Amino acid sequence: MFKAFAHVKPRILGRLPRAQVWLPLLGAIVLLASAGCGLEMADEPGEGPGHRGQKLGLRPEEELALGEQAYTEVLRESRGHVLPGDDPCVRRVRGIANRIIRAAGIRPLQREINLQLAGYRFEWEANVISDRRINAFCLPGGKIAVYTGILPVAQNDDQLATVLSHEIAHALAHHSNERVTRGESGGVNVLLDKAFDRRQESEADHIGIFLMTFAGYQPEEAVRFWMNMRQVNQGGREIPEFLSDHPSDERRIQNVKEWVPRAVAGKRAFDEGRIAPSAR
Repeated sequence: MFKAFAHVKPRILGRLPRAQVWLPLLGAIVLLASAGCGLEMADEPGEGPGHRGQKLGLRPEEELALGEQAYTEVLRESRGHVLPGDDPCVRRVRGIANRIIRAAGIRPLQREINLQLAGYRFEWEANVISDRRINAFCLPGGKIAVYTGILPVAQNDDQLATVLSHEIAHALAHHSNERVTRGESGGVNVLLDKAFDRRQESEADHIGIFLMTFAGYQPEEAVRFWMNMRQVNQGGREIPEFLSDHPSDERRIQNVKEWVPRAVAGKRAFDEGRIAPSAR
């Protein structure tokens, strides 16, 4: 499924919580806009993920600053509920996030997804907030927050990798920058008050499946995680923030099922070095 790509070892990025790196943006999707993938892609080709059209109005330093500002606000409002760094939940989240970030440094994946990357900096940081809400996010510049309410739904590390890969994909694809550029809302508000649109959500699902697979997690567990989320949604509980404005449960699960074998095949080809010499 993959185009020929160079045989390059993934770059090892710095440790969380404050590894300052120039990340050659994620990449990971085989034929993101291919027929049958279920993504709602733009009609016109462009420079965005999967070669779709994407307008980014914020300069790299503005995008980073916006993410830092929003993250500071979140942590301030959650003061007293941010778990300490030695908490087992925090160590778990940071360990999984680090593996995904390292996978995002694999150059063949970067080229496949075709993300705009020159000049962008990611200052990765991950925190866990003690809060019953089922939620997680990754702000521009790599600022990650996981609410403890989502941990029982993500029943193992592979399922938690599903969550983190999806959220990291949003940041790597500059989805918040794109939404600010479209004028949906001003500044920090668009990051904290509004959900991503369905096309961006499907895109993050797709990117995330490949990210978690290349990070060494089992993509089949992504299907199980979204089934868990469907049960939460159908159980009469408050709709999780994590699901706001996302694709329908059935469509998302079907899409993920289709992408899993492609991700596994791509990872196997990469591991076995089955790369065309011309791509080296």
